[in-house]
Amino acid sequence: MTQAPDRRGAPCAPCAPCAPTRTRSPVRIFLVLIDDSTEMTVALKYACRRARRSGGRVALLYVMESDAEPIGEFQWRAVEDLMREEARERAEQVILRYAKEVVQRAGTLPILLLREGDRRAELLKLIEEEPSISILVLAASIGPKGPGPMISYLTSGQYTMKIPMTIVPGSLTDDQLDAIT
Repeated sequence: MTQAPDRRGAPCAPCAPCAPTRTRSPVRIFLVLIDDSTEMTVALKYACRRARRSGGRVALLYVMESDAEPIGEFQWRAVEDLMREEARERAEQVILRYAKEVVQRAGTLPILLLREGDRRAELLKLIEEEPSISILVLAASIGPKGPGPMISYLTSGQYTMKIPMTIVPGSLTDDQLDAIT
């Protein structure tokens, strides 16, 4: 490689713009859907271990579900806005709590994603919109009602996943997680 001359005509040391670029493999991003289930923490631990061992990152998605119909009257909109703001503050507290855990377990800062709407729809929209997400990590429920509503939906054939999905048994211990990651 020849070096570009500096202003005086002498060759300069290669710098970032002149140096050849290296092609890096993309960073693997493990997406975890944050909810209040006990098995979600197993999915989070799994994603953190995989991210740490593969040089990847963890993305946390929290969806604030909007169950209530909008209050139509003008005088009630301030109340509705206040309720939405309080829900957002609670959501931010939850996602930040898990973000601290990701930093401790994975050793990197997580990608924080906060959305409002239907959980299924927002998850699927995110996967469609964000090509950098590599793998969706969910944990199966340990209860008798099946693996959980999100896993049941995603595996029902109603939707074709654009990325791989890892389903971790929600009953795995830390030792078992270490063994498989």
